[in-house]
Amino acid sequence: MRAVDIIHKKRNGGALSKDELSFLIKGYCQGDIPDYQLSAWAMAVFFRGMNAEETANLTMAMAESGDQVDLSPIHGIKVDKHSTGGVGDKTSLIIGPLVASCGVPVAKMSGRGLGHTGGTIDKMEAMAGFRTELTRDEFIAQVNDIGLAIVGQSGNMTPADKKLYALRDVTATVESIPLIASSVMSKKIAAGADAIVLDVKTGSGAFMKTLEDSEKLAKAMVEIGTEVGRQTAALISDMDQPLGYAIGNALEVQEAIDTLHGKGPEDLTTLCLALSSHMVVLGGRAGSLAEADAMLRDRLYSGAALEKFKVFVAAQGGNPAVADDPSLLPQAPLVLEVPSEADGYVAAIQAEELGLAAMLLGAGRATKESVIDYAVGVVLQRKVGDHVRKGETLALLHVREDNASVRDVIRRVQSAYTFSGEPVSPSPLLLSVVTEQGVQRF
Repeated sequence: MRAVDIIHKKRNGGALSKDELSFLIKGYCQGDIPDYQLSAWAMAVFFRGMNAEETANLTMAMAESGDQVDLSPIHGIKVDKHSTGGVGDKTSLIIGPLVASCGVPVAKMSGRGLGHTGGTIDKMEAMAGFRTELTRDEFIAQVNDIGLAIVGQSGNMTPADKKLYALRDVTATVESIPLIASSVMSKKIAAGADAIVLDVKTGSGAFMKTLEDSEKLAKAMVEIGTEVGRQTAALISDMDQPLGYAIGNALEVQEAIDTLHGKGPEDLTTLCLALSSHMVVLGGRAGSLAEADAMLRDRLYSGAALEKFKVFVAAQGGNPAVADDPSLLPQAPLVLEVPSEADGYVAAIQAEELGLAAMLLGAGRATKESVIDYAVGVVLQRKVGDHVRKGETLALLHVREDNASVRDVIRRVQSAYTFSGEPVSPSPLLLSVVTEQGVQRF
């Protein structure tokens, strides 16, 4: 078997076999197949695509390229959740304890933020003492004991994905749905969950800007899960504006805690309940989404989910008192107002611009080596549909000092807002659901 023959076959539109894809990925990881040949193959896939079976076989080849987590010692059906990334997305901090409080074990591996999107691991590390690295035995024991553990991804999980993603990034082949889908799902499958619920973002703050492309990606990922025997469902949610109001690590932890107190933003609460409902159904604890929703609302508003959060934080070395006293979280010494430059109704917010604004304050990473300031960030005061007068506050910046770069961030936040003279209704938050039965729009 030769790489050039595999490239030729895909270039001409042929479907690659499991053995051909395994040969390609294994050879690339071992250094037997050079970058230029994988680049040619990736470009062929970009233009020719892959069918569901091919994409599933590629996904498994990447999952098998490194460590795979065996979660079989954990009792029950393990359900994982993954978001394709967004601004202000702190759902895992809420969904983990919420779903675990319903008796569904959540054994989750999460990543760090890069660029305008935040990472769950960074947010959890905003809580002093919180350990995001556990041994395999500690991880499994904790899930069996309290029903929940969230840790950073293993250094040797899906090394093929890391190599291939770096190559795609410099060969203009990132925007290939089969390659995106296999990248996401290889990590989820290697992490060992029995079932997977996906939150696929769409809109200005998401990687996929249109609903049609987001549904194609969701469909590809659900097909992969089905092909490899993992129950999988995907919700498409709007990211034309940030989720909730807070953008920045400690600020988002505080908003997640508010939500677990039953006092969170409506959009954040709605999305968490919707994703959690699918997890509880796939986890076998409810026979329908309506039954799951009722169960989850009971756990949320009775305080059971908040208590689970406290137990979870304590188990991983953090101070559970933070759940009742958010002032224990890192605090920025200065809060600056961002004034509106116009009168009117907020018609649109460029979510990506606000994510970049928070990153420039120090809340995110421009490169993997960047050091995060957990205290800084942006808290919105106006969202789509809200009326504002010139000079009123659009957002609050939590900063270390007031300097020229912060003034640049203020201008960036102002430019992210678009106004209308007429009342505006925000876009629906939940747009469609994708299962193995197909796509259903709400």
